[in-house]
Amino acid sequence: MSKLKVTNARRKQRVRLSLRRTANGRPRLSVFRSSKHIYAQVIDDVKGETLASASSLEKSMRDTGKTGADISAAKAVGKLLAERAVKKGVKDVVFDRGGYLYHGRVKALGDAARESGLNF
Repeated sequence: MSKLKVTNARRKQRVRLSLRRTANGRPRLSVFRSSKHIYAQVIDDVKGETLASASSLEKSMRDTGKTGADISAAKAVGKLLAERAVKKGVKDVVFDRGGYLYHGRVKALGDAARESGLNF
């Protein structure tokens, strides 16, 4: 394993550990971004199940012509995820940035989810 992968894995584990300490039973909003797409899930770690998910690969997102590699697509994914989570009865979550900096697409997704009804 390269030094960069080890560093990133440690950062990801450090973020998850701090989230577990402060979660108090709240579900986790987990973000994964690749070079072309962005994915988000609301996960209940106690039960081990995904409550809601959204990504830039979904048909509704592809029809709008947005790619997942820009901020506008991240905002759309955040809004869609928040609507689905609120429909399932989830209002309070903890934000798991997954080792990524809270900047750019990750921040856009988080801000859009907040504006659409999620609290974190």
